[in-house]
Amino acid sequence: MTTSSRLFGCGTALVTPFADDGSVDERALRALVGWQITEGVHLLVPCGSTGEAATMSAAEHRRVVEITVEETRGRVPVIAGAGSNDTHKAIALSADMRAAGATHLLHVSPSYNKPPQRGIIAHFRAIAESTDLPIIVYNVPGRTGSNIEARTTLALAEIPGVVAIKEASGNLGQIMEIIRNRPAHFSVLSGDDALTLAVMAAGGDGIVSVISNATPRAMSRLVECCRDGDFAGARAINDQLAAWMRAAFIESNPMPAKAALAMMGRMKNVLRLPLVPLRDDLAPEVRQALMAAGALS
Repeated sequence: MTTSSRLFGCGTALVTPFADDGSVDERALRALVGWQITEGVHLLVPCGSTGEAATMSAAEHRRVVEITVEETRGRVPVIAGAGSNDTHKAIALSADMRAAGATHLLHVSPSYNKPPQRGIIAHFRAIAESTDLPIIVYNVPGRTGSNIEARTTLALAEIPGVVAIKEASGNLGQIMEIIRNRPAHFSVLSGDDALTLAVMAAGGDGIVSVISNATPRAMSRLVECCRDGDFAGARAINDQLAAWMRAAFIESNPMPAKAALAMMGRMKNVLRLPLVPLRDDLAPEVRQALMAAGALS
């Protein structure tokens, strides 16, 4: 969804369902995508870190995006994860995601290499020059080992084709600086569920959410309330979801999210190594949080 020429809304960072043998569970994925749209999400984001893209083959990665596109049927944008810390690989993966039908690309800042800020700019510029799909920059220092500084994000926003940032630095001051100084077309999406309300109150445009895998209607409604200026309504929803926002990260994402969806009967609780299922003693916290959120009775 767009508003004022910018991307807007709750985008679900989709988990990837796996069967008992570890293969992609295409039936469960199709059902998940359909349910997400029915529940009102505005954007779908397959094959990010929540989708365990790091442990997928190239063929699996493409197939997951193809299925998401097929089931979406043009109803919402599909922002495909295409990141790599090798710029040439990122460019190749971008072309593959375009061929799979994605409408946008999500590119994370290079991990492990830890390039300087000018290297981050050069990385994204090279990708943008290689594709006609709009690019969402993903800043997640906790996973990449380096931060995209506000002034770097603002430089990236001037590159044709770079249209948004998913900001998961947790630094509200940095996020607010970007919002204050961004060009009119550039969207700022929270990358942390718990900061959605604060980011949108500061003028942000939405969230790429983990918790909306299990609570898509509530998280989408929270974002819509913020858009409409109903911050009392948004706070009420945020309070209802607060326990789930905490529980969704009691172990590494997407371990709690997959446990939650298994509790809801939407997929098997299967992950690929080195990720493992949520610890048994943490399952009650997830269950109670889902009950508080209205996702389980």
